[in-house]
Amino acid sequence: MPSRAALHTPLLSRCQPLGLEAGCDEAGRGCLAGPVVAAAVILPPDFDHPLLRDSKQLDAAARAEARQVVEAEALAWAVAFVSAEQIDRINILQASILAMHLALDQLALHPDFVAVDGNRFRPWKEVPYVTQVKGDARFRHIAAASILAKTHRDSHMAALDDQFPGYGWLHNKGYPTAAHRRAIALLGPTPEHRRTFRWQPLPVQGELFAE
Repeated sequence: MPSRAALHTPLLSRCQPLGLEAGCDEAGRGCLAGPVVAAAVILPPDFDHPLLRDSKQLDAAARAEARQVVEAEALAWAVAFVSAEQIDRINILQASILAMHLALDQLALHPDFVAVDGNRFRPWKEVPYVTQVKGDARFRHIAAASILAKTHRDSHMAALDDQFPGYGWLHNKGYPTAAHRRAIALLGPTPEHRRTFRWQPLPVQGELFAE
């Protein structure tokens, strides 16, 4: 893992110059089990911190510390979950967008603009938005959202690991590792498994991103 100093290259604070701007990101889209989780974050315009990075660039301890910083310093933040059952009903892309909409709904402040990680979104309350590929590596508020989505989902999967032992969710977080697939073959699926995802040998990529 790179040092914190090496990780800290300046990120952009926003995508447009005026008003309150929320960053959005999700975690868990490619998992075989558990919810998809999204976060929305509005940061102070000049706020920055060395740990404000794409969550994938941080180890678990740094992500936990970054979560505390974001939740303490953000002007507003919210996290929303969409269950495996609902993912199966509406597909993973629509569930990811729904989770982001639900997170935006919960913000204590109403944003004037939304910046979304990735390249797919649907309008929320007629608020203008932009999608940003690799936005969590370019913008502070999207990076903050990626940290909250990841850490809240990881905590949730750790709790589910207590309820459904044997699948290794404390470590694999529901992602399609070889050990996770072997556990499904041995123990069978749980109510937290996404039934529309093919468990052997890989999830169906078309289902991950289909309309």
